[in-house]
Amino acid sequence: MFCCMVMRLNIDCNGCCRKLRKILLNMKEVETYMIEKQQCRLSVCGRFKPSDFAIKIQKWMNRRVEILEIHDFGVSSNGEMESTK
Repeated sequence: MFCCMVMRLNIDCNGCCRKLRKILLNMKEVETYMIEKQQCRLSVCGRFKPSDFAIKIQKWMNRRVEILEIHDFGVSSNGEMESTK
């Protein structure tokens, strides 16, 4: 199952941003990500379970994580992505 998720977490300095980027680069299930420092948001796409992913980020960053949006995508029989929402 392919999933895109938007989360809010406190990214208040460049050190936090670098730490988060390092964590995301080491996670094999993450395909793409976007860190929005000004809005304190993280957008992530990949093959993961959203609740487990949020818990991992919360533990490694030692910050409260709030899930804003979750979009689940399935793969149809002809190989195209389709939304399951």
